[in-house]
Amino acid sequence: MPGATNVQNSQPGFPYEAERLVLMTGASPMSDIIIAPKTRIQAKSDHPRLHKVILVNDDYTPREFVVTVLKAEFRMSEDQAQRVMITAHRRGVCVVAVYTKDVAEAKATAATEAGRCRGYPLLFTTEPEE
Repeated sequence: MPGATNVQNSQPGFPYEAERLVLMTGASPMSDIIIAPKTRIQAKSDHPRLHKVILVNDDYTPREFVVTVLKAEFRMSEDQAQRVMITAHRRGVCVVAVYTKDVAEAKATAATEAGRCRGYPLLFTTEPEE
């Protein structure tokens, strides 16, 4: 805008920054000042995105072995591991736990590898939580 000067005004504790636009028109001082609030862009929270570890059912891995892996990798009790294994058996898949992406992928890989070492097609996958 020709004949205008931008002045930044930020006061500590003030809820938003205001930009004053002072027009050099020669009119009275109060009519020369226009105060317009600036929009403040707030960053999203820095919480890491969570991922689900999912047990995929298969017809070959023994139930007892699945329970053993769940207890070892995911620190589940015998009862919890049994419930997760039965849910995966009945529904085809079951969410085992929710972690940050790195932890979820590491645990899923370690649990899948435990089955591979024994020759079972045991599979754990990860996917982002909604």
